[in-house]
Amino acid sequence: MRYARNHKAATRERILQGAVTRLKENGSGGIAIAELMEDAGLTHGGFYAHFKSRDALVEESFRHALEGIAQRWRARAEKAPRGEGLEAIVNGYLTREHRDDASGGCALPAIGAELARSSARTRRIFTERLEDAIDAVAAQSAESPAKVAREEAIGVIATMVGSLLLARAAGHEQLSADILKAGRKKALAEHRPRARRAIAKPVRTKVPR
Repeated sequence: MRYARNHKAATRERILQGAVTRLKENGSGGIAIAELMEDAGLTHGGFYAHFKSRDALVEESFRHALEGIAQRWRARAEKAPRGEGLEAIVNGYLTREHRDDASGGCALPAIGAELARSSARTRRIFTERLEDAIDAVAAQSAESPAKVAREEAIGVIATMVGSLLLARAAGHEQLSADILKAGRKKALAEHRPRARRAIAKPVRTKVPR
């Protein structure tokens, strides 16, 4: 049987997407080659035509899961009214919809703890992607000195990620909603004075964030 020229690349991407979903849901321990290949409609042995090993797949899954975070935040900020980019990022991130979609949402709260225990190579990938995300948030404070904007951006991201993680872990719906609300308020209020007026209800949009 002859396949289209991009068949192998498309199959590899399908396997990788399945691995990323399992990584976000259950950590790297949830990535099982047999299950991935079955879902892709392929045999277990066919896996090695796309990845050298399970470790190679896990590393690529981390990379893939972390890609695009900064780009999504920049795109969200660009669509916001002038001067409200940070509000768009925060209010679009800390939502109930994002909280309820761990497998399709931001990778930072889903795999952050595991990243700290991963290989040096994977941690370098994480550091690069995190720096991109910090730059995306810091860019929303163009009027501030670069050092100040970066420090504030780190605080905003830490608040966003921590709030989402706690909101997902909370077993009570009202507590979870309160955590999201408090996270939005904290992230915006401490970043810059005019952000205090934008502590609004979350924007109802689709994940991922």
